[in-house]
Amino acid sequence: MKRSEHRILTTHVGSLIRPKALLDAARDPDPARRDAHERALTKAVADVVARQARAGIDVVNDGEYGKSGWANYSLERLSGFEPRPDTLYEAVWLGRDRHRFAEFMAAEFPRGTVGTPGHACTQPIVYRGHAAVRRDIANLKAAAAAAPTEDVFFTCVAPASVGYDAANEHYASERDYVFAIASAMREEYLEVIKAGLVLQVDDAVLANMYDHLVAQSPQKYRDWAELRVAALNHALDGIPQDRVRYHVCFGSWHVPHVADAQLEDIVDLILKVNAGAYSTEAANVRHEHEWYVWEKVKLPPGKVLIPGVVTHHTTTVEHPRLVAERIMTFAKLVGRENVIAGTDCGFAQAQDMQRVHPQVMWAKLETLAEGARLASRQLWGR
Repeated sequence: MKRSEHRILTTHVGSLIRPKALLDAARDPDPARRDAHERALTKAVADVVARQARAGIDVVNDGEYGKSGWANYSLERLSGFEPRPDTLYEAVWLGRDRHRFAEFMAAEFPRGTVGTPGHACTQPIVYRGHAAVRRDIANLKAAAAAAPTEDVFFTCVAPASVGYDAANEHYASERDYVFAIASAMREEYLEVIKAGLVLQVDDAVLANMYDHLVAQSPQKYRDWAELRVAALNHALDGIPQDRVRYHVCFGSWHVPHVADAQLEDIVDLILKVNAGAYSTEAANVRHEHEWYVWEKVKLPPGKVLIPGVVTHHTTTVEHPRLVAERIMTFAKLVGRENVIAGTDCGFAQAQDMQRVHPQVMWAKLETLAEGARLASRQLWGR
């Protein structure tokens, strides 16, 4: 994993808005035209990697273009789960906000009040996504080879975030269930590492379950989270830490976020993950103040912090000087070489979803790069 040795490097969290041509190809139900989708995917990945480089992003990925969504793609690559279209799973990951802001939820985010159809684990969990992940890796590596980049990362979902809308009906214990997920996802992690890419593990649910479980008892959340951190470390066993980034966020959904965990309440759990870099939200108005946590909590030696310095939460494009100020704050706290400037979260958590207009997304990535250049001039004097 590259570090900011001579200037502040830039990256993002992973999911980028899909182009219309790729979405149209993905929606085509005719199996005979599957090859057309594969060609569209290869071209779209090449285009998005090149555009990231042009925008000034140093550490790039494939935009997650080969995945249907940030987490539920994993259920397409695992055996053992079956859809339950007639069962609505309560959106407990919204915490008490779903009651506190019931009128808002009903008007603006109805899944927060009525829930969503989910899945059930009814058979042993086995990874079966080798062909899909190898295709996605091949597309990314080919695209990166043709673009000027510093490093390349590839996202996978953490065990805690696999099947967050699923019920265990097969395994005898919660531990057996969670570790079965971890063992299966390990196969995907190893594919990324064997390909020579940086592995990013995405874990929104670790933070999102905080409010719901703490409302029952603080210890209930700690037990739930500790089990899932242990399972993730089991999945990462033997993988060099400097090849792993761990991303924790509070959900991309545009809701009030009053129920979000505070970083100081979960930072110890985050740092227990055997990763070389930690990606957290730091730009949206609910979490921008949390830089203070790093005054009290020391980033372990050799580790990297990837704070979000632009956010997906608003359509307002941050000024480069604001981005530079945010970067400078973290550089002073943890050391300039230990900071890579990033985004709060992804811009498209599902292939048909976009958090801002594509033009705004690219403007935010460009201002991220410009802010990093301004901060680098101040930090290195050139």
